Amino acid sequence: MSPPSDDTSTVDRLPRQRTTFAANAVRAARLRLQTFASGARGFERDMLRLHVGSLLRNPFIIPALIVLTSFAGLYISGSIYFIGWAAFAMIAHCVHVALARAAHRERRSVALIAKWRLRLWLAQVTSGVGWSFFLLLPCSACSASNATFVQSAVLLAALAATALSACFMRYGFLLFCLPIGVTLLAQTVASPSPLRMGLFAFIATAAVFLGLMTSRLYRSNVRLLTFQSEKDGLIAELEVAKSMSDEARQRAEEANLAKSRFLASMSHELRTPLNAILGFSEVMATEVMGPLENPVYKEYTSDIHRSGQHLLDLINEILDLSRIEAGKYDLQEDEIHLADITEDCIGMVQLRASAKNITIIDRMETSMPPVFADEKAMRQVTLNLLSNAVKFTPTGGEISVKVGWTAGGGQYLAIRDNGPGIPQEEIPVVLSAFGQGSIAIKSAEQGTGLGLPIVQAILSKHGGQFMLKSQLRKGTEAIAILPRERVLLPSPGQRQSA
Repeated sequence: MSPPSDDTSTVDRLPRQRTTFAANAVRAARLRLQTFASGARGFERDMLRLHVGSLLRNPFIIPALIVLTSFAGLYISGSIYFIGWAAFAMIAHCVHVALARAAHRERRSVALIAKWRLRLWLAQVTSGVGWSFFLLLPCSACSASNATFVQSAVLLAALAATALSACFMRYGFLLFCLPIGVTLLAQTVASPSPLRMGLFAFIATAAVFLGLMTSRLYRSNVRLLTFQSEKDGLIAELEVAKSMSDEARQRAEEANLAKSRFLASMSHELRTPLNAILGFSEVMATEVMGPLENPVYKEYTSDIHRSGQHLLDLINEILDLSRIEAGKYDLQEDEIHLADITEDCIGMVQLRASAKNITIIDRMETSMPPVFADEKAMRQVTLNLLSNAVKFTPTGGEISVKVGWTAGGGQYLAIRDNGPGIPQEEIPVVLSAFGQGSIAIKSAEQGTGLGLPIVQAILSKHGGQFMLKSQLRKGTEAIAILPRERVLLPSPGQRQSA
């Protein structure tokens, strides 16, 4: 596959790595969405990662609460048990954070997710045990009501802080609350005082409320991860489809370019034998080497010459279009006058127009400056448009030819006939290669369908524009426009006229 040259259109080439990455992303998304049927289980790794991230982002909330509670208890009661409790609770929390850091550093496979989840569950239970010991701390200087109030406030703060990180792990908050609930229940059963029962009811109610909120947040996070995974899968699918489409388009353009280059390089090989056929058939038809005794043979030679000429015209048009598509159509630009070229071309088709009694009316603005363009190419454009006009104008019709200024300061050539016209829906067909409208198909003088595409391509090479306007039973107008940049040194008067 040869690299594109400078004279061809640049094709966006997607790297092979991008296609591979998109394909891998599609496979990963499908595996995650299809392997696990229970929804949340398919995102255990992601939820574990979010839980670990939440612990590592807020590692100082629980230690700060432990330190404040221990100092306050030590100050009020003077009991050293608060120091022991603070040490145990702090160690349990540090172990929990250390496990989270280790899980964050390790590349967790599917087989290791259950092990890390079990370790973090045990850390949650250990933290709950540490806070359950807080309920057993003595406070001789505190009244029963004050002690119950302080325990309720501290435990509520601990439950709320734990719920912030436990919302990403199933049963994490429940395991934290389990030791605290067991301790409270045992104390209430042992001494069923109204304060103990009130404390148990308050903590139980708060735990149930926070547990429900944690469960709802967990399901919401799973749902968000599901939507994110589906979106990533769709994006990856689109990337794969786009890369495949781009590669297919690139192959098609390169195949078309190779075809155009092949046809352009076959110009000499195709034209040489046709020139010989045309030459010898013309010699035979004109009887240069002697008369043909059989008149049928003379008629055959005329048919051979006419068919060869038609075939040569067809090959010339195909090769012209192929050279343009292959980027080998080089413009030989020079100063030319569009009006002069148009007059010459009118003279070349005048004989055919007279045979059909067609009147050609030319209206050209005088004193127009030259344009910088390819004379041969502009002659081909003018002849193609005039030939089409003569071909489709009925006998006794009229053709109008105008050359003048555009509103933007360029120059234009407009050729209008009063032929049968072209339906609006067929104009794109007529402008495509080998495209012919229904009127042209019914016409006795069918062409190759390459004239207008060649006109479009030549004008595009000049930076110009081609317009085709037509109405059924009213005629067709073809307009070739050269841009302002092609006009050489227009005079102020002409600028004002434009």
